[in-house]
Amino acid sequence: MAIERTPCVYILARRYHGTLYTGATSNLVGRIIQHREGAFEGFTKRYAIRTLVYYEVAETMEAAIQREKQIKRWRREYKYNLIERLNPTWDDLAVGLGLPPLPG
Repeated sequence: MAIERTPCVYILARRYHGTLYTGATSNLVGRIIQHREGAFEGFTKRYAIRTLVYYEVAETMEAAIQREKQIKRWRREYKYNLIERLNPTWDDLAVGLGLPPLPG
């Protein structure tokens, strides 16, 4: 099963311990490209939040949305801990999914 068509919940960050955005999608790579290009007006475009620092695969889209809502209710510190358990250096995980590194 390709990650591009799998239900996922994801967290983007502007920088290390910076502004976060949590979302859910069934097309992670496509959605990250949209965030990077600023394809839609909104929070991530306004605050230049483009670095994929966390994602997890869900069984269904409904499960991904439930998890997204759960994470969104958490305090910032809990979100940081979630990210750092799997990505302690806050690397851009989108590179591992085949996207080019973000510029500078």
